[in-house]
Amino acid sequence: MALEDKVKGMLEEYPAKTMKNRRKHIFVKDSLLGDQEIEADTRTVPGIMTNRGCCYAGCKGVVIGPLKDMVHIVHGPIGCSYYAWGTRRNKAEADDDGKNYLNYCFSTDMQESDIVFGGESKLEKACEEAFEIFKPNAMTISSTCPVGLIGDDVHAVARRMQAKLGITVFAMSCEGYKGVSQSGGHHIANNSLMQHVIGKGEKDISGFKVNILGEYNIGGDGWEIGRILDKIGYTVITIMTGDGSYETMKDAHKADLNLVQCHRSINYVANMLETKYGTPWLKVNFIGFNSTIEALRNMAKFFGNEELTAKTEQVIKEEMAEIKDEIEKYRAQCEGKTAFLFVGASRAHHYQNLLSEIGIETLAAGYEFAHRDDYEGRKIIPKIKSNADNKNIENITVEKDEKNYKLYLTPEKYEKLKEEMPLGDYKGMIHDMKDGTILVDDLNHYETEKMIKFLKPDLFCSGVKDKYVAHKMGVVAKQLHSYDYSGPYAGFKGAVIFARDVAAGLTTPTWSYITPPWDKSPILEGELGGEAAC
Repeated sequence: MALEDKVKGMLEEYPAKTMKNRRKHIFVKDSLLGDQEIEADTRTVPGIMTNRGCCYAGCKGVVIGPLKDMVHIVHGPIGCSYYAWGTRRNKAEADDDGKNYLNYCFSTDMQESDIVFGGESKLEKACEEAFEIFKPNAMTISSTCPVGLIGDDVHAVARRMQAKLGITVFAMSCEGYKGVSQSGGHHIANNSLMQHVIGKGEKDISGFKVNILGEYNIGGDGWEIGRILDKIGYTVITIMTGDGSYETMKDAHKADLNLVQCHRSINYVANMLETKYGTPWLKVNFIGFNSTIEALRNMAKFFGNEELTAKTEQVIKEEMAEIKDEIEKYRAQCEGKTAFLFVGASRAHHYQNLLSEIGIETLAAGYEFAHRDDYEGRKIIPKIKSNADNKNIENITVEKDEKNYKLYLTPEKYEKLKEEMPLGDYKGMIHDMKDGTILVDDLNHYETEKMIKFLKPDLFCSGVKDKYVAHKMGVVAKQLHSYDYSGPYAGFKGAVIFARDVAAGLTTPTWSYITPPWDKSPILEGELGGEAAC
């Protein structure tokens, strides 16, 4: 049966209305059809077990939470705070001031009485108590669903606390129900960073200055990227936001170039930085050694310095020589295997390159919370129609900062480089996928099971919510949201660690001993009765 027929058969098991909806979110790539469109960033069909997170998870859990020298207070029930604190491996080391609060979980722990009578006074006390104990450099307040429903004015509380405590305090109305996924929370967090943090610094910084945007230091990825850039001779001002800090982010506007790793979570800040301060952004991918090499060479070409270019090539040569033998060993164990990817952010795209480098072919890939431009590229942004859901998220407008605005490139040089590299652009995941592969948006548990059955991949890369579906079907599952407590996977050395972990999973005999329960006996048993049964 053709792959398209198998996809069609999977969808036909839905009710007619649901089938029509889901059909827009999934297709088999075929270049002969021209530009294929995919539906994305729309509401999940009620009743479907989606793998998405909420707006609050995207704001506090993804973007704001990794900032280490700040206290992040969650105004809401303790369960929300615990979820956003305990499910990601954002590693961080304290700077010279010794402040690193990522091991702590801050919440107002709202109870029924707070819902009835309001929780603003409790929030104020929480801010005062946190400041007295920890003396953070700044403080944030994140709203959860009950707060939006009862109307607590968290922004007014933030203003009062800023005046009283003498530090930057800002609030975010990132209630979980805003938007259709965690993507809305990314947008809110980006807006807040531009309004309250970036541009406040006055340090003198020299060298080839860059920021790394959309890198959250899962398993130490940001440290490995930083190690390579430092070895070449770059000055990394700040990482947004893995191992990032309020103090370094204040000077983000002084960079000559912004490196965008995760397009979805941080493209808003990248665009605003270019508009306000003139800082161009370059789409990069440090997952996989060939992608890392391409990113490093594009960076060197951007700065156009002969010594920097020579050093870049020297570092590439040294790093590749160090990993060559190990990569070949693991490639021999992985060659000819196949994979199915469903991961948030840009990982479903980025990891296809690394998998290919160790001999694994990607059969299908999709995102949890992408927008159409993450699939089809930024060229389609003008065609994306606004709806009631994305109108819930505030769009802020920034203007040119006459004092701090600068141009590292002439307009002519900028346009020339755009033809040679993804400067201010992202072509999307579809562009790099082969014909005959499946693209799927907002994959659910039913579709996960069905697609694993007919694709029969050797490896399933996903988040924690759906990895156990694959395990029960005897398929190796690699958790790419927290790396299953391994990592780093970025850069040259990270590629070796990833290859080692995948090879270990594929070569263990464990999976051959697993028989899915539905292969042993039917889930439901019954008999067709006669009139008496009726």
